[in-house]
Amino acid sequence: MDLEFQPAGKVLIISATDSFLAKSLMSKLSGAGITTAFSHAKIKEIEKFTEAMELVILFMNEELLELPEILVYLKDLIQDKDKGLILIGEDTEYDVVKKSIPEQCVTEWFRRPLDIDKLIKGVSVYLDENTGEKRKKTVLIVDDDITYMRTVYEWLKADYHVGMASNGVQAISYLAKNKADLILLDYEMPIANGPQVLSMLRDDSETGQIPVMFLTGHDDRESVLSVVGLSPVDYLLKTIDKATLLSKLEAFFSKKKALSLS
Repeated sequence: MDLEFQPAGKVLIISATDSFLAKSLMSKLSGAGITTAFSHAKIKEIEKFTEAMELVILFMNEELLELPEILVYLKDLIQDKDKGLILIGEDTEYDVVKKSIPEQCVTEWFRRPLDIDKLIKGVSVYLDENTGEKRKKTVLIVDDDITYMRTVYEWLKADYHVGMASNGVQAISYLAKNKADLILLDYEMPIANGPQVLSMLRDDSETGQIPVMFLTGHDDRESVLSVVGLSPVDYLLKTIDKATLLSKLEAFFSKKKALSLS
């Protein structure tokens, strides 16, 4: 077995029962240098591990399928925290789980009998690509134009973890649970516009240092000068195309990394 990977992220193994296979997998992963924890399929128990985990491995079985509230809780957890999810089980069990947890939330699915070596390699690759220096950056898009926001989401999702919020309240709620490396903020929104939202973010010690790029349909000098005092890192027109936006983000994160190393 190839054990050259030594990822540092934590894996939470969840099973409705004290499964011998789950305990064995935990031991194998630990032996491969991967930090693990075990939880029964109980919300109160799982909550103890949510801050530290990077990946969830869920053993599907009849007992679990009788706990739909657990599946809904895990779906929200995976989406809100932007973590990975590996499922282990039979085809019929997976069909039931998919009713509560969308397929796009599932990183990988392993059928029984379990190929443990293949699973360990998959876990190692996931952690190696999604934690530490190689971790995908998280970009939060804040825009009341849902169609435009989803377009930008589609453009970015292959290269970044992407969060979405349609107003300032949702953005602040998202940031209370998740970290963001950059915010793409619509300049013109109802109730609280972009500058007002940015001002609220700057007044909070937890969000005050998150870089913000404004998205706007206007390029007049007055609009630009009105937000200079709030120190956005850039001011992007909504007519920007996918390639240019990706290039802008790559240049921003590369420059930020270079400054941190200097």
